[in-house]
Amino acid sequence: MPTARQKGRTGYGRVVLKLSGECFCGEGSKGFDAERVAFLAGEIGRAYEHCPQMAVVTGGGNIIRGATGGALLPDRLSADHAGMTATVVNALVLSGALSQAGIPCAVRGAFSVANMVREFDAREGRDILSAGCVLLLCGGTGNPFFSTDTASALRAAELEAEAVLKATKVDGLYSSDPKTHPNAQRYERLTHAEVITKRLAAMDLAAVWLCMEQQTPILVFRYDEPGNLERAVKGERLGTLVSSFDNSG
Repeated sequence: MPTARQKGRTGYGRVVLKLSGECFCGEGSKGFDAERVAFLAGEIGRAYEHCPQMAVVTGGGNIIRGATGGALLPDRLSADHAGMTATVVNALVLSGALSQAGIPCAVRGAFSVANMVREFDAREGRDILSAGCVLLLCGGTGNPFFSTDTASALRAAELEAEAVLKATKVDGLYSSDPKTHPNAQRYERLTHAEVITKRLAAMDLAAVWLCMEQQTPILVFRYDEPGNLERAVKGERLGTLVSSFDNSG
C-alpha cells in the first residue's frame, strides 16, 4: 500500500495505534484511572479529526501481563490466556469512553466474546475504518507467546495501515534505559534493521521484523503529553520514527 508521503500528504490516512495497559492507569499502578481513560478518549478524538481511519490495539498489563503472570497462574500458557482476556476488558472500557465523547467506534477481537465482542475479520475491519469508525482491537493475536506489539504489526498488515503508532511512557527509542543511564542516546530516526541489530527493547522484535517485511513505519512516542497523538497522525516530527529507509536527512 502506498505510504502517506507517496500520496502527497503530510500525515497518515490509516494507522494502527498500540496502547499499553499502563495507559489506562499510570506507571506503577493497576486497574483503571478514570481521568487517564478520559484523557485517552480525548487524545484519540483530537487525532480522529485528522485521521478518522484509526485502529487501536489494547494491551492488558494494567490487569495482568502474560509474560509475568506466572506468580498467579500455573504456567505461561495460562498467563497469556489471562492477558489476552485483559485486553478485551480494556477495549470495552475505552469503547465506553469514546462513545461518551461522541466518537464512533467498534470492538473486534482475535476471538469472539458472546454478546460483547465479534471476531476480527480483516475485510470487515477495512470497511469499518473506511466508514470513519475507530476500530478497537483486542485479544492480541489470539495465540500465546505473542505480544500485543506483534498483534499491532499483524493488524497493520491486514488492515493495510500506513503506520504503527506505539504510545509509550518515554519519548522514543534510546540506546539504553534512560532511567538508569542518564547519558543514553535518544534516536530520532532508525531503520527496522537497526532496531533489530541493536535489540532496542521498547518494542517486541518480532513486531519490528514483521513491519520491516511489510515496509510499515513505526513511530514510538510519549502518550501522556497532550496533543502528541494528533501530532503523530499529522506526520509531525516527534519521538522515534522507524522505517525501511534512512530518515536522517
